[in-house]
Amino acid sequence: MSVEITLMILSGLVIFSYLFDLIAKQFKIPSVILLLLSGIGLRYLATWVNIPIPNFEPILPLVGTIGLILIVLEGALELKLEREKSALIKSSLASAFFILILTTTGIAFFYYYLLDADFKTCFLNAVPLGVISSAIAIPSAASLPVARKDFIVYESSLSDIFGIILFNFMLANETIGFNSFLRLGWQTILILILSAAFCLILLYLLKRITHHLKFFLIIAVLILVYAIGKYYHLPTLVIVLAFGLFLNNLHWIRNAWFKRTFKYDNFYKDLHQLVQLSGESAFIVRTFFFLIFGFTLNVQSLLNADVLIYGSIVVVIIYAIRIVYQKIFVRTASLAEFFLSPRGLISILLFFSIPDAQKLKGVENGLLFFVILATSIVMTFGLVSTKEKKQTIPDLKSEINSDSLQQHS
Repeated sequence: MSVEITLMILSGLVIFSYLFDLIAKQFKIPSVILLLLSGIGLRYLATWVNIPIPNFEPILPLVGTIGLILIVLEGALELKLEREKSALIKSSLASAFFILILTTTGIAFFYYYLLDADFKTCFLNAVPLGVISSAIAIPSAASLPVARKDFIVYESSLSDIFGIILFNFMLANETIGFNSFLRLGWQTILILILSAAFCLILLYLLKRITHHLKFFLIIAVLILVYAIGKYYHLPTLVIVLAFGLFLNNLHWIRNAWFKRTFKYDNFYKDLHQLVQLSGESAFIVRTFFFLIFGFTLNVQSLLNADVLIYGSIVVVIIYAIRIVYQKIFVRTASLAEFFLSPRGLISILLFFSIPDAQKLKGVENGLLFFVILATSIVMTFGLVSTKEKKQTIPDLKSEINSDSLQQHS
């Protein structure tokens, strides 16, 4: 294939992804579904015209990891920490943690009774499907009221972080005991200290770099820190989240030495450019990740009765636990939030990170794809139905008002 044709295909895919984003905002259809279907369609097209099909699976974790970092950074850069939001932050943190644990445990028990494997292996394989995908949830929450959108951004980002911590915890410990939790405790303390240190270092870099190209350097440093931490099984995604929150809430720090050392005149202009750059970069990486994932999928596996049955049970577990928890503990949750629990990028990354020796037979790519597709469709119906209800309420009010005016007249 010539360079010109390759460039036309790549640019065409980005244009279509942009159009998918517009369609998604208008009709509340997650753009990830359209991207996955496009990837599947490209696979069939390539087969039909006899184009050699490359093996994209090895690059999926790389593209996905970069996408995850950029998406979490993009979400964190939009969040403002305010005193009146403290209850919302605590609620989203508790929701992310307990829903992850309960959902993973529920799916693990299902695997345990279905496949007769040891529970630890079942739990490890259940973690990817217990994590909410911030890559899908954050863009999909854009139409919600500000407070509920912030809740989803916090919840899904924290779910990603807790999911990675839990997954690494299960991988690093053959047997789970007191020492395992002790190690987890000091790792958490270490990562919090590192987060504070790197936030200051990166802010200092922003101030001192006079070269007009500095934002990709900052993002490269973030990716480097994440990769080093990931190599040592540390949850360094916390640093990415902390850096975004730190920059967007710098106004809370009023210390004179801090202002003199770290703040500068063009800070908010630079922050705006970083927000824009991270958002557009996340869009590009997310586009190619889901296209590649759709391209690598074996659609025939969806026709397998076991995939349909087992996947449906997993989806029921996901939503049953979420709805019950939010009904009891998140009284302010809207109807849309009950269904805003998609699986996606982080689920794929963790699923492909399971060592071959610990993978469960019967839990294949087809099951993962079914759950991603099903949760995205359920989320779409939830968002659309909520939108329709919002539209009918003003109409009813206007009818009541008009009737009362006629009676008075």
